[in-house]
Amino acid sequence: MSTENKGFFQLIGSFKGTFWLASAMELFERWAWYGFFAVFALYLTGSTDEGALGFTHIEKGQIMGLITALLYFMPIFTGIIADKIGYKLSLIIAFVMLGGGYYMMGQVDTVPSMFMVFLFTAIGAAIFKPVASAIVTKSTNDENSTLGFGLFYMMVNIGGFIGPAMSSNLRTEYGWNLIFIQATIVILINLLIVLVFFKEPEREVQKKETFSEAVTDAFKKIWEAVSDKRLMILLIIMVGFWTMFNQLFYTLPTFIEDWIDTHALHNSIADISPWLASLMSGGGNSVNPEMLINIDAGFIVLFQIIVSYFVMKMRHVSAMIAGFIVAAIGIGLTFYFHNGMYTILGIMIFAIGEMMSGPTLSSFIAIISPKGKEALYQGTYFLPVAAGNFFTTFISGNLYQAWSDKLSLLQTEMKSKGINMPEIGEGFSKNDYFKMASEKLNMTQNEMTQMVWDTYNPNKIWYVIVGIGIVAILALVVYDNMVVKPKERKLKKDNNSLIEH
Repeated sequence: MSTENKGFFQLIGSFKGTFWLASAMELFERWAWYGFFAVFALYLTGSTDEGALGFTHIEKGQIMGLITALLYFMPIFTGIIADKIGYKLSLIIAFVMLGGGYYMMGQVDTVPSMFMVFLFTAIGAAIFKPVASAIVTKSTNDENSTLGFGLFYMMVNIGGFIGPAMSSNLRTEYGWNLIFIQATIVILINLLIVLVFFKEPEREVQKKETFSEAVTDAFKKIWEAVSDKRLMILLIIMVGFWTMFNQLFYTLPTFIEDWIDTHALHNSIADISPWLASLMSGGGNSVNPEMLINIDAGFIVLFQIIVSYFVMKMRHVSAMIAGFIVAAIGIGLTFYFHNGMYTILGIMIFAIGEMMSGPTLSSFIAIISPKGKEALYQGTYFLPVAAGNFFTTFISGNLYQAWSDKLSLLQTEMKSKGINMPEIGEGFSKNDYFKMASEKLNMTQNEMTQMVWDTYNPNKIWYVIVGIGIVAILALVVYDNMVVKPKERKLKKDNNSLIEH
């Protein structure tokens, strides 16, 4: 029976049990990951009197950017290890590392210790990533693979939505430590699933080779793929997209915390729906930044199928260009204004751009892949993701610290006015500094924030973030006109010649 003759529920019933186990594990793993990652920037840079760590934005950028870049690069090695030791053992190792790492992240409070614990956790995530995808691949066939990966991607976004929503409530009600305990418990559920239900799927017999030979072979294959200029140029362009995209999780939460009056936003939402206002504030009187960021995942869960339906009618590169433009407009709105409604509107617009461009890239890579090298070309997808995280280190860290960090700008302002202030340290937190500064300036904290905003224009960081997007858009347009369209015209001409003969 062909796929065209099979109904939706027949296709659903055709999936193996291992597919549903992998999908469930993906949901829980993303729940745990985004449950902490959506608030990680706030935890690292928040005031110590609220239980956060009080790190600088440069330290935050280094911890989040460098390690996450490594996370997306490491599957080259961890995938090889999984093929050698088996999927079940790989999953057990991954979940033990993730569970232990999440718990320890809530216990350490120095930059070196957090860097090392997060690195340990990221290695666990890097072990899980290729195994989950491989299980789905082996659990589907030509008939149901499109639907299977669609469902799997939906699980990613459901987990990515639930995690931050739960964490927002937990940190408001019970404090930061519960977020990491939540992530640990969720990962332990995955460990239980593996130990009780998961059976090792059949794997191809691997040729006899050492680990170093396997790694060398993997790098040779990647080099073979990126030697294709069409692919290499596309991947370089995508670095710009991912650098822009990452600002949603690295930079925007702290920008909202610093500059957006979420008390006013909470009251505006409460006028329409008290229940929604309570949900987005975790029961408090201001909207939590992570709940605003979470609009992105929620939008994707609700509208990805609809957006994909319309994008299917477009050329792949045209859809990517349009998606880049929409995403750049959205991210620009979130940083240009310090008004919560524009933040919400910007995130919604950005989500539409992400839905248009993200899945389309994978599909386009599949189209330009030579016959028999589809998996090899798809394996390069995470290279620009890794590079984007690396470059985000400097935007979210060094640049934000210099241009947009409320504390740094206020410290500069106090010095320019000749007002002496204590150094932030033990017994004197960031919040204490803001309170004392507002008293010495004879202003409310809202008035002080507005004064710093008007004086230093911290929203100018949007020039860099959107500028990166614009460069990527222009590069993609040039790529389309110089590489893709000439090839399309040649193929059309060749096909017409065949028809004529």
